[in-house]
Amino acid sequence: MRVAAVDWSGRASNERGFIWTAVAGGGELHLEGDRDRKQVGDYLVGLALADPELAVGLDFGFSLPLWFLDQEGFADGLAVPEAAAERWLRDCPPPFWGRRGRRRGGEVQRRRTEQEVAPAARPVFQVGGAGAVGTGSLRGFPLLRRLRAEGFAIWPFDAPRLPVAVEIFPRLLTGPVVKSRLSARERYLRSRGWPVAASASEDVFDAAVSALVMASHERELAALPEVTDPLYRREGRIWTARGSS
Repeated sequence: MRVAAVDWSGRASNERGFIWTAVAGGGELHLEGDRDRKQVGDYLVGLALADPELAVGLDFGFSLPLWFLDQEGFADGLAVPEAAAERWLRDCPPPFWGRRGRRRGGEVQRRRTEQEVAPAARPVFQVGGAGAVGTGSLRGFPLLRRLRAEGFAIWPFDAPRLPVAVEIFPRLLTGPVVKSRLSARERYLRSRGWPVAASASEDVFDAAVSALVMASHERELAALPEVTDPLYRREGRIWTARGSS
C-alpha cells in the first residue's frame, strides 16, 4: 500500500509554487512540486490507476459547519458548486471573514471535528489574513468531486474502500515543532531518520511528514471505519492516527 499527502493551496493564481505532494511506501519517500490544482488531481488519479491500494491525505477542510450547510441548502462540502464557492471568495459575505472590512462574526465557526481534535485550526470561514484556510477548502471541493468520480472513496462521506481520500491536519501528525525554523525542521527529521531534504520549506515538510506518519499507520487507513454519525457524514471528519487524539 502507498500513501500520499498533499500540502494544498487555495491561491487564486501561481499556486504551483505552494502545493507539494509526498508519496510514501515501501520505505521510500518521493516529493513532487510545481503542479497546479488540476495537475495535482491528474497525479493522484494516476497513482490510483497504477495501484488502487492508495490512501491520500489532503490538508483542507472537506466541508462546512452544519448550520451553514442547512442555511444554504447543501448536503455537504462536495455539494457546494464551484460558482458558489468562488462567489463567497470574491464577495466575502458573512459568515466569511478575513478580507478588508470583514471581521469575524459571532456565528459558530468550527465543525465538530475541529472542536474535538484540532481546536487551534483556523475556521473554513476565514478566507483572508494570516493562516487563512478557507480559500484552500473552497477550492478543494472540486478536487474531492473529481476523485470521487474517478473511484476514490471520500471518507467519511462514503463507505470506506481503497483508493480513499481523508482530511488531515498536519499539525496533528507532526506534533510539536517550530516549523518556521529550518534548523528545527532538520532536527525533527534527523531524529526520526527521515530525509532531511524534506526540510526545504514548511510546505514540503508538512507534506513529507504527513505522508510518513500516514504510512506508519497504513493498516488503519486500509481499514477505516464506516461512519454512521449523521453530523460527521455532512461536516466531515479529520483523520487522526490511532492514539493521537
